[in-house]
Amino acid sequence: MGGGDNVEIAYTPTNSSYLNRIEAQFTALREFTLNGTDHASHREQGSMIRRYIAWRIRNVDNPRLRRIVKRANVA
Repeated sequence: MGGGDNVEIAYTPTNSSYLNRIEAQFTALREFTLNGTDHASHREQGSMIRRYIAWRIRNVDNPRLRRIVKRANVA
């Protein structure tokens, strides 16, 4: 991390990841890039994750993405 990053680590109690709103974003990442795949290498997997992040930024209002995030936030 560079000196200009505004990052704060917030510890959550054990078994309470549902309190962490970012968890839903990782659920979507798994759904779109990792589930049902067999990447030949870490490089290939990393490329897929980078492509997903670029897609995610461009598709904030995607209905499927919103459903996955909403479902993960409720769980």
